Amino acid sequence: MRPMIITVGLSQLLGSVSVYGIGPSAAGHMRLDHDSESPAYATVSTAPAAGEPRQEERGREPHRHEQADRHGRQQPGGQDAEERAHDDEERERDGHVHDHANEHGRLEEEPGTVQLTVQQRRTVAIRTERIEPRTLGETLRAPGEVRLNAYASAQIAPRIVAQVTGRHARLGEQVETGQPMVTLSSVEMAQAQGNLVVAEREWQRVRQLGPKVVSESRYLETQIGRQQARARVVAFGMTPGQVDALLRSGATKADGTFALLAPQAGTVIADQFMLGEVVEAGQTLFEITDEAVRWVEAQMAPEDAARVSVGDSARVSTGKAWLDGRVTQIHHHLDETTRTQAIRVEVPDPDHQLHPGIFVDVEVYAAEGTPVLALPEAAMLRGADGDWQVFVAGNEVGSYQAVEVRLVRTTGGLAVIAGLAPGSEVVTHGAFFLQSELAKGGFDIHQH
Repeated sequence: MRPMIITVGLSQLLGSVSVYGIGPSAAGHMRLDHDSESPAYATVSTAPAAGEPRQEERGREPHRHEQADRHGRQQPGGQDAEERAHDDEERERDGHVHDHANEHGRLEEEPGTVQLTVQQRRTVAIRTERIEPRTLGETLRAPGEVRLNAYASAQIAPRIVAQVTGRHARLGEQVETGQPMVTLSSVEMAQAQGNLVVAEREWQRVRQLGPKVVSESRYLETQIGRQQARARVVAFGMTPGQVDALLRSGATKADGTFALLAPQAGTVIADQFMLGEVVEAGQTLFEITDEAVRWVEAQMAPEDAARVSVGDSARVSTGKAWLDGRVTQIHHHLDETTRTQAIRVEVPDPDHQLHPGIFVDVEVYAAEGTPVLALPEAAMLRGADGDWQVFVAGNEVGSYQAVEVRLVRTTGGLAVIAGLAPGSEVVTHGAFFLQSELAKGGFDIHQH
């Protein structure tokens, strides 16, 4: 069919439109009828060119987008416009999804959100913790010095003048309770041992005779003499077991020799004597201590010490590691030179990292303060812009949202934060993995 130029004459008053086709061999006519009961419709007929069949003879089917009215007549628009709008909406939604899908196939519902796949959730051990306001108190810092634990230490010293005749332990050795440490010889002990042997034999004889044979005063005098002789050798340094062994052996062992025993188990940390040396009464020969627990004396300003209570948690830094402990004593006097007050911290030290005389840093957690939001320091990460952020669990399984927070302070391995709602489920383990996944997607939590 050749092209047509169509002119339309519109007459609302007549309710019809006449259309004429103008062309070399075309004579077309379209009539648009309008009545009050039905919408307008149009029928078109054209005169074909020579040799061309009429349009009706071609069997043209109605356009698929034409919509029939209640009289069975087809009109354009309607369904076609609705379908085009639906297709546009689908294309827009598909484009939105593709824009938010990263290279791993995960979908981020909004910027800063990480959606883990099922396989990732199985591989990565993500742990969360619901944070609520709690009282942490305040961390007080002070210099300290490791001291000998006097409650777990002992000194070994003779009670009389004696000569060292044998050494049975050395510096640094581990000893057990009752283990012989040193053998001494003393004239005073020899005399006391001899008197004990005599007094013991006399008592055995009088006791066999009984009070009916000997006078009551003689019986009592012998009994008391035996007790005094025994008490003397014990006071000079012999143990009850050594005394019993002496009495069983008789006079052959009353030569003034005796051994000093370890009063407790521990490590020998001092042995200031030599073999053959004559030592004085009270002179320390050995020092033994249990190194499992150490004392640390922290020097604090009086106003800080007043905020500390016995039982408060503390920790001590050796420069390589932190050791946990607790406050056991608070001194009631000030150092006259430094005007500081000492706080004693008891620190378990099974690996023997602390030694008396070492200077350390001490942190004491005073149990006071207002409730705050705190979480492990490992949950805090630096964002791309350098601000602190944490990951909060979303409503969907495997969904985590990066949220900016403000770091207020750190104390005892905990970070006190602001900017997060109480009750939030915060990732405490695996946050670094989530941050790396977020970086792969190129998201910035500032983009909204």
